[in-house]
Amino acid sequence: MVFSTSCGIKKSVNHLPDLQNYNVEIPNVTLINDSTYRYKNNYLTKNKQQLWELYIEGNPLQLGYNNGALSQKLMQNQEKIFFSKVENLVPSPFNQKILRGFLKWYNRKMYVHIREEDQAEIFGLSQYSSHQYDFVAPRFQRNMYLHGAHDIGHAMQDLAMVGCSSLAVWGEYTEDGELLIGRNFDFYVGDEFAKNKVVSLVKPEVGIPYLAISWPGMVGVVSGMNKEGLTVTINAGKSKIPLAAKTPISLVTREILENAKNIKEAIIIAKKRKVFVSESIMVGSALDKKAVLIEISPKNTGVYEVQNSSKLFCTNHFQSDEYKNDKRNNKQIAESHSEYRFEKLQELVNANDKLNPESMAKILRDKSGLKGKEIGYGNEKALNQLLAHHAVIFSPEKKLVWVSSNPYQLGEFVCYDLDKIFANNSIQPNNQETTQLNIARDPFLDTEGYKNYEEFRVQTARFDGEEVLSEDFLKQYIALNPNFWKTYYEVGKYHYLQKKYREAKANFELALTKEITTLHDRKSIEKYLNKIKKKSNER
Repeated sequence: MVFSTSCGIKKSVNHLPDLQNYNVEIPNVTLINDSTYRYKNNYLTKNKQQLWELYIEGNPLQLGYNNGALSQKLMQNQEKIFFSKVENLVPSPFNQKILRGFLKWYNRKMYVHIREEDQAEIFGLSQYSSHQYDFVAPRFQRNMYLHGAHDIGHAMQDLAMVGCSSLAVWGEYTEDGELLIGRNFDFYVGDEFAKNKVVSLVKPEVGIPYLAISWPGMVGVVSGMNKEGLTVTINAGKSKIPLAAKTPISLVTREILENAKNIKEAIIIAKKRKVFVSESIMVGSALDKKAVLIEISPKNTGVYEVQNSSKLFCTNHFQSDEYKNDKRNNKQIAESHSEYRFEKLQELVNANDKLNPESMAKILRDKSGLKGKEIGYGNEKALNQLLAHHAVIFSPEKKLVWVSSNPYQLGEFVCYDLDKIFANNSIQPNNQETTQLNIARDPFLDTEGYKNYEEFRVQTARFDGEEVLSEDFLKQYIALNPNFWKTYYEVGKYHYLQKKYREAKANFELALTKEITTLHDRKSIEKYLNKIKKKSNER
């Protein structure tokens, strides 16, 4: 058994895709200026909102080469940021070695479940990766691993990496009666990771052209729309993880965008792929004029479609009949912040008469709790948790996409017209007609509250070390974000470690009066209070 596993790992590490059928030209990239690169029709440029815009075309292998050649610096920097994050989470060299061994074992069969064309594209891309991390795995295999990292992050929700929210409305709920979709992608791997957002415009040699929003080096799709007006977004679910990686969910959604014109075709593609985590794929369709959820997990696939309604909500639990008795899904509903955000989506849609892109952006930026309750900035029960990688709004029937710029989903939403882009192989940055559709930055950015929140995030890091903090500092810290339960939790923990149990107790009790994110968090506070009670009884 040990022998066969080792052979499986060795085969995986040595595996390379079959590239014989692809004609490829090594790109000779021209530097136009410090933020614009071009190779034939392909280019990478940064717009004034600081979004990177990438246009690539060709066969799968050529797409990979073009992407890698144009975005090499960004891609290598993104890889450095990711592995630095891993090193911070796992600082011990010995444990890092164990983790590398685990990754090789866990991903040993991934290539079996990934389409040859996707492997070819990832191979082309990987030729521009750095050799700095070859100790983790060779460049091609490492890039394959990185496409599964998003899935592992979704599975490990206790690390607070995810908490996505999405909604679709049509008919009587929109101003023009057309389908309108909004989503927050709350996949958090740090501020540096989210700094360089990439709007990729991909024109495959065979398949449907599409737009996707992600980060440098990402071939898969987490949010996107194709030229036919079919959209995909993904939200994490909860289920048992098998003992081997299979198809990364972002490559399933990539396949859907490249090949599906309607919901039926999207469902067929999703059902034939074996995944290794649970995800809700919201699929919107200009042809069908509605949206559905494909709820996919390692052992089951369900489709949820609203009946007698024109609104669909999605957070981080499943809704289809196939998962009605799923214990993990029911536990997710009961113990996480998913149901709370779901109810908040309902509340905000019901409070709006008719939605348009501007009012959709306002919903995605909402920082309050149910019934407008102030729950503190950064609370995962809010739709806007102030950590989103990006937010996106789709108008499928008009072929329009709005992508948020930094910070979070607070910056200007930049509009893209897919009909114009793929008709001209250009983003046409000077097209005033499209630019006028941009959605203005959130006024919250100019408030004292935003300034205090960013300072709060900086100062929170001081609680991780052994620094002695003054009472004046602790009071100032609380004043930065006074409605957030975690503010008092951090101060309570600090006092507890300093053996100031009376002060710790007071802050933990204050934390309990706030809107606490999860049942696990509440139990953690109560555990500290029980410890203090025991210490008090021992005196």
